[in-house]
Amino acid sequence: MTSSSGKIPRRQQILECLARMLESSPGERITTANLAREVGVSEAALYRHFPSKSKMFEGLIEFIEETVFTRITVILAEEKSALKRCETLLALLLTFAERNPGLTRLLTGDALTGETERLRLRIAQFFERLETQLRQILREAELREGLRPQLPVAAAANLMIALADGKIVEFVRSGFRRPPTEGWQDQWQLIAQGLLVAGEVTEG
Repeated sequence: MTSSSGKIPRRQQILECLARMLESSPGERITTANLAREVGVSEAALYRHFPSKSKMFEGLIEFIEETVFTRITVILAEEKSALKRCETLLALLLTFAERNPGLTRLLTGDALTGETERLRLRIAQFFERLETQLRQILREAELREGLRPQLPVAAAANLMIALADGKIVEFVRSGFRRPPTEGWQDQWQLIAQGLLVAGEVTEG
């Protein structure tokens, strides 16, 4: 998360400190007491801005959603090729994860152990939304370019999102030592070679 110049609003400062703590303490559970010390305020001050730690995590998840899906809207407007749309969407996800290690712990659920189930469901919905977007791109490929995936649409979209998800999980599991973009260009080229062929859409 990046800050604008000038004084940072306290709410944003709290979220940025939480993201930094998630990055600097992989595998550890963040307490409000530790977060308050990091921010330089009392726990009571934290709760004046967020009623619970879950709401703080929710604020970070909202940032992830807004950042990623706003950029996807731009990608869809700029790119007309289905292959390029898929490639750019997945690269966006991997690059975002690489640049925001703390937030990536939310994407994998690593930081949500013991937290409310609502947060885990929201992360699941984030990935479902990405997969739905990939399915839409593949379905439109036949209308726009006369191309269809060699697998059923649902299976092809799931393959792409599962690969990206796996690289993000590996990033967290390695303690942020294995970047999710590592080897991605070569891996994508292999997938792209067999992803789309001329013909009618295979439903799924």
